[in-house]
Amino acid sequence: MSNEAMTKAVTQFYDSHPINEDQILHALRQSGSDLANLTQDDLSPLDQDHYGGIEANTVLASKAGITQSDHVLDVCSGMGGPARWLAHRIGCRVTGLELTESRCQAASRLTKLARLSGLVEFRCGNALAMPFPDGAFDVAVSQEAFVHVPEKPRLIGECARVLKPGGRIAFTDIVQRGRLDDRDLARLRDEMAYPSVETIGGYRKLLRDSGCDEVQVEDLSDEWTHILVDRLAMYRSLRVTTVAKFGEARGESWDRAYSFFVSLYTTGQLGGARMVARRA
Repeated sequence: MSNEAMTKAVTQFYDSHPINEDQILHALRQSGSDLANLTQDDLSPLDQDHYGGIEANTVLASKAGITQSDHVLDVCSGMGGPARWLAHRIGCRVTGLELTESRCQAASRLTKLARLSGLVEFRCGNALAMPFPDGAFDVAVSQEAFVHVPEKPRLIGECARVLKPGGRIAFTDIVQRGRLDDRDLARLRDEMAYPSVETIGGYRKLLRDSGCDEVQVEDLSDEWTHILVDRLAMYRSLRVTTVAKFGEARGESWDRAYSFFVSLYTTGQLGGARMVARRA
């Protein structure tokens, strides 16, 4: 699949994702939240579309050594939950880079509602050709997004390029642990928009090849297996709103795709990792 075709696939995947701006706003209204006086604390239970929620943000920020003086790049920032959380909790500036225009725009609107636009901004763009100069950021972070990006060497190279010397990169991602046959890989590509799945060893090498050192790796596979079983149940609880927004066919296809994805964790074929490194 070409990069252009993969870009289209990822965009379609997130344009019809069960967790979306409408779903978040509906949940806020249902809970009685005042949208005119919204805070990130109101949003955080709903806008953290990654594994482990705000607790995972806390760990990643600590591992990356993020401080108030840092300018942080959130690569593949989605609807901006982690970016807003970092700004809200730490007080740092955050720029989010997101491929899918609908999610980039939603991130900006939610950030405005939370009155964090002074610290957080979003750019719509491709992580393989970042619209930033060399050495623009102190830290680059990402959570469970690199799996959607083809050309992993180019991706890691771009992350390193936009970091200042001594800057840190910290990310979590879905990784291959056991054997995935051609049918598994095809389903992950077609149903989850994963063009390829890297290994822990592969990421370690890519970081070093891109001029990063002090590479630290944590295997999160067991933890994520439990989280993903719960996430499947959560997505099923959203079926009514998913079908209402995207139709019955999408509700069925999402359940089928995510059930297959979770099964690859329970069989040990997929796992998760947290990677932290420093640009030399």
